[in-house]
Amino acid sequence: MGMKCVQCNTDNDLSDRTTNSGRCKQCNHPFVFEPTTVTDENLQFTDPFFKKAIDDISSQNMLFFTPKQFLYFIDKRLKKSRPLPIFLFISIYLFLGILYMGLFVDQLSGLPLLKDLPLQFLILIVFIVYNVFWIWVFFQSSKSPQLGIRSRRESAKELQTLGMIILVTGIPLSIIADYFPGYIAASLLGLYSYWLGISQKNRQHEIPEIFLVNQAQSDEWLQRWQTVNGTVEKLLPAPRQNALPASIDPEVSAYSFDRAIICDSDEIAQFLIANNVHFENNCAILSINGYPQSIFDTVIQMLRRNADLKVYALHDANPAGVSLVHQLRTSPNWFADQVVTIFDLGISPRQILETRDMFVQQSQTMAQSARQLPNAVRQGLTAQELAWLDAGNFVELESFTPQRLLRVVNYGLAQSGDPQGNEGLILVDDNVGYGGGYVFVSDSFG
Repeated sequence: MGMKCVQCNTDNDLSDRTTNSGRCKQCNHPFVFEPTTVTDENLQFTDPFFKKAIDDISSQNMLFFTPKQFLYFIDKRLKKSRPLPIFLFISIYLFLGILYMGLFVDQLSGLPLLKDLPLQFLILIVFIVYNVFWIWVFFQSSKSPQLGIRSRRESAKELQTLGMIILVTGIPLSIIADYFPGYIAASLLGLYSYWLGISQKNRQHEIPEIFLVNQAQSDEWLQRWQTVNGTVEKLLPAPRQNALPASIDPEVSAYSFDRAIICDSDEIAQFLIANNVHFENNCAILSINGYPQSIFDTVIQMLRRNADLKVYALHDANPAGVSLVHQLRTSPNWFADQVVTIFDLGISPRQILETRDMFVQQSQTMAQSARQLPNAVRQGLTAQELAWLDAGNFVELESFTPQRLLRVVNYGLAQSGDPQGNEGLILVDDNVGYGGGYVFVSDSFG
């Protein structure tokens, strides 16, 4: 297996890397990864592969990203695409399943237990076994948690395609041969495969996905890479809480922000600040946990002075996330006694059930938290959303690439310019019981 050096672009085959103790034969630069020593073929990758992942997630070193965003990104890159595409089935079906059917049946008919069976019956047995095997293969792929949702959905589509192939080949051949059992078998198998494909497509949001890589592995790979190739400039460290208040010019603190983004995690707040969202949109960015702690109290006071403040809630699709708007409206630490318009820009279970193109995970901890949601929050969710949450499902904001997540935030801020006349925003609450204001929800995410 050849591998190009990321330093000088020289191609080194395995013997070159072995002879030079894992270094480039041209410039002596060390290789970080050696795919031939990794037993799990899913985790076999090269230095250029890893470098491209870093370049792509950072948009060529332009955007900051979190360690968990990189975990999601590298996991998606390492996951195999559909292992058995439909054209493979068609090829085998046409060239082996039909051309050599007669030879195979002839061999079967020579067996003592089968020699007295009719030829048509033997062909039917082969036809059923062959197609049942492929239905099982595509079905397993369509529900595999180790595949991404797009690959699973493609496998579900292949079940539909398989059903059509069985119908358009099996039924005509059975009619030509005047063999009624073949007609019944082809009809049942074809319709079942087609129905199973539709069923699997519709339930993709119910299938939790698992990582091929864990956070410790991803962090260790990044550490090894930086040891050899230098610091990854756009990789964010863990958020740090500084209890000492920062010094802010009184003239600055006398003003206020017209807009504030409140995140349900310190990591997302840090991500937005690092990518200058606060400067580009003239808004404050805080987390519900009080990040950044050094300026948190001062910024909250500045926000409360603005009677026209607009608040944007950005959160995961999990119990804590769907409770964020309620917490902002009812907590005395936030805006319980203030007339404020809130825009929910986070991920909602409804959006996931509609788009069905996200990395859905599942845990018992999330299921327990969902069942403990306040009644006011549960009443604002549909039965389908509650069932999804109660099952322990959740989606994290960090599963989205920096580019896509920033696009969502900027688009949401732009939509809010005229919320009443914007079809992309839905008014879900104008109850002034909490102090006044409105709550708008985005009808899509990303």
